[in-house]
Amino acid sequence: MLNLNDLRFFVVAVANGGFAAAGRALGVPKSTVSKRVAELEQALQARLVYRSSRSFTLTDAGRDFYEHARAALIEAEAAQEAVQRRVAEPSGTVRITASVPTAQQYLAAHLPALARAYPRLHVQLEVSDRMVDLVQEGFDIAVRSHFAPLPDSGLVQRPLAVEAIVLVASPAYLGAHGAPVSPVQLSVHDGLLTGPAAATWRLSGPGGERVEVAPLPRMTVNESMVLLGAAMAGLGIVPLPEALCRAALASGQLVRVLPDWTAGSVTTTLLMPARRGQLPGVRATVDFLVQCLQPGAAAAPGAQ
Repeated sequence: MLNLNDLRFFVVAVANGGFAAAGRALGVPKSTVSKRVAELEQALQARLVYRSSRSFTLTDAGRDFYEHARAALIEAEAAQEAVQRRVAEPSGTVRITASVPTAQQYLAAHLPALARAYPRLHVQLEVSDRMVDLVQEGFDIAVRSHFAPLPDSGLVQRPLAVEAIVLVASPAYLGAHGAPVSPVQLSVHDGLLTGPAAATWRLSGPGGERVEVAPLPRMTVNESMVLLGAAMAGLGIVPLPEALCRAALASGQLVRVLPDWTAGSVTTTLLMPARRGQLPGVRATVDFLVQCLQPGAAAAPGAQ
């Protein structure tokens, strides 16, 4: 079997018209090029080049061999590039976990584009409101929305978005009950609550004021989309992430209540085990989601 490097020395020598020029092109001594071509001739048991101090001429066999050798090098380079492209292209399975609202409001709009961008990547999304253990259950990425900072779990955390929680209600509700003009008036309004522990709303004002108020509990639901629908149906006032109700606000189905006040914020964070983040498929997925899931890229989910 011929040495492919010897073919390269020979092809470069022919292309440059001699051993000295080939040596300069390859960054090696002229004697190295001459020796390698001589070894190639010995392996072929055929003379490829007529040598003299003033000329460098191919034999008939040399001309035939040159055409095949040049083609072989081109094919070898193409083969190398094909493998490099395949290795560089993200592939394999990437397992993602997210809560129901997070999947609906963030991931549903973007995962098809991720699949189109990386055809050899197999994304597995498990939608669950339970707190999944990424390491123990073999997940690569979690996308979580939360009100309080996440505990230090040894996972890599990449914040994606922080959004204000605003008070909204339907025009029909406000028409029937009146619009509160101060936070204290919320205590006589119907409130749509996210859970039994959320009976008291902690509000922040434009000047940094902080007020706690307890509305009348009209409905308690631990799912943001249901609360959104209840508010549009005129059942009461609800605190929701601003982006979640952006479309309803734009269409007039909902309006802001006490627009200078907010009820905290919700943060959406991407988490992953450090070692899994080194896999090309996981890195590509993380970079894609970080680019897509920025404020304004999609409606934000409620915290789960």
